[in-house]
Amino acid sequence: MDLILLENIQNLGKLGDVVKVKPGFGRNFLVPQGKAVPATKSNLEAFETRRAELEARAADRLAAATARRDAVADQTVTITANASSEGKLYGSVGTREIAEALTGAGFPVEKSEVLLPEGAIRMAGEYDIDLHFYAEVDCQVKLAIVGEES
Repeated sequence: MDLILLENIQNLGKLGDVVKVKPGFGRNFLVPQGKAVPATKSNLEAFETRRAELEARAADRLAAATARRDAVADQTVTITANASSEGKLYGSVGTREIAEALTGAGFPVEKSEVLLPEGAIRMAGEYDIDLHFYAEVDCQVKLAIVGEES
């Protein structure tokens, strides 16, 4: 399925690129989310007339994401969780808890922006957490998980 991208999408393409994707990805995610339109002749012409508007919107999103990255970069957030004497948590700390801790510290972050490629954290300690705000706008924050025995 050929689509015209209406915004920058990491690992896929930039605004205005015509990309070939699997039909399910295009039909179920990109088109309904407004990130792409089918690459027809009429859509190509309509895109060219809207190009300036879409580029301005992308520049605004990039500026907002960069400002958020600069505000939250190199911050340290502490989460207290129940843990055993060895430091193993009773339960885990996931993206939701990290996003809530950052938001509580004055840095609004959505849970979808928190990246935990190795899954939820199950041990007390210090971790570097990656945040992804926009295509090519990433940063790291320090997370300290303090275990308290119950």
